[in-house]
Amino acid sequence: MGVRALHTAATGMEAQLQNIDVIANNMANINTHGFRKDRINFADLFYNAETLIGSVGPGDKVRPSGIQVGNGVRVVSTQKIFTHGGFDRSGGELDLAIANDDNLFFKIQRASGQVAYTRNGNFTKDENGNLVTADGDLLDPAITIPQDAKRITIARNGTVTAFDETTPEGNIVGQITLTRFLNPGGLKPVGDNLFVESPASGAPAEIIPSENGNGHLLQFHLEHSNVQAVKELINLIQAQRSYEINSNVIRASDQALQLANNLRA
Repeated sequence: MGVRALHTAATGMEAQLQNIDVIANNMANINTHGFRKDRINFADLFYNAETLIGSVGPGDKVRPSGIQVGNGVRVVSTQKIFTHGGFDRSGGELDLAIANDDNLFFKIQRASGQVAYTRNGNFTKDENGNLVTADGDLLDPAITIPQDAKRITIARNGTVTAFDETTPEGNIVGQITLTRFLNPGGLKPVGDNLFVESPASGAPAEIIPSENGNGHLLQFHLEHSNVQAVKELINLIQAQRSYEINSNVIRASDQALQLANNLRA
């Protein structure tokens, strides 16, 4: 029995190490704009049934309970939590935040041709005036800012207007659309604040901001990470204590086995 306890406690230690890895990644990205924190999900392992529940015992009586001993824990999944973060007023003319909707994303066309999605609206212009991410990936649909533009406004509904000296009323140069997924938790994170579609996420649906109750855009703002430092520190303390308790179980099991071995000797 002590040997089984050794292996069971070892699964608990391994699971908590993975939990700490997830917490560490969350904390590392606490200042990453548009970052979505991860949560780790656990499940218990199979049970050894020494006496089955509902089996017939002495006197032909059905046992209301049995003897079933579990074999530990395993990590089932890590899950992105798509709750919104707060907003920074950055003052950047091309900085955008998505407000009032946690399931909307900017669509990005990567240099490799891959389509990706992000909550990070930290956009800038490339050498051709196209709106791009900090890594140079194009916003999709493409928005091109004229070279003679002196000022840019981006409305709540995504309409982009450029102002120059000859047209004080401004010219509309593009329309920013957003993307919605049936299951955003099924999106695959690929780094660089980007997600890609997966069979679990469902197909993307194009959305006009602020239309039919959809979320809207905020110019001059960026969205915070949704990581809460205090909550992550609490989770870290719990993971550390759980790891320590499982290590104590291993130590206690080893001592019990050592005692049994000495008795036989």
